[in-house]
Amino acid sequence: MNKPEQSLAPFHLAIPVLDLQASRQFYGKLLGCSQGRHSDHWIDWNFFGHQLVTHKVEQMPAIGGHNSVDSKAVPVPHFGVVLSMSDWHALANRLRDNDVEFVIEPYIRFRGQTGEQATMFLLDPCGNALEFKAFANIDQLFAH
Repeated sequence: MNKPEQSLAPFHLAIPVLDLQASRQFYGKLLGCSQGRHSDHWIDWNFFGHQLVTHKVEQMPAIGGHNSVDSKAVPVPHFGVVLSMSDWHALANRLRDNDVEFVIEPYIRFRGQTGEQATMFLLDPCGNALEFKAFANIDQLFAH
């Protein structure tokens, strides 16, 4: 059932935010996600073909920790998508052009190894950690 060659079903993820207007700026304007249904308390986003919902909360939950991957402090928890290499580079350039502060700057992880991938980490305005990645060879997405 979880074979990479099958078409992917969109995931649904709901995350907390303190400010829906800041979410509109970040997810809508900066990342280019189209807005779907919404209310005064939440917004549905087309997050690269997946359903992301930003729910307004009074207080953000406690922040998680970090894990060391490729000698970098990877924030946990985090979420994101796997893009094509050209889309990843275009997004990295757009984020740099908008002076986004990265948690982990865009770079190539595991260079020359199985699973070589481009990756970058950033935070949304409420501190939710996002990772965007692209694989040199998408067939190695689940390689070990």
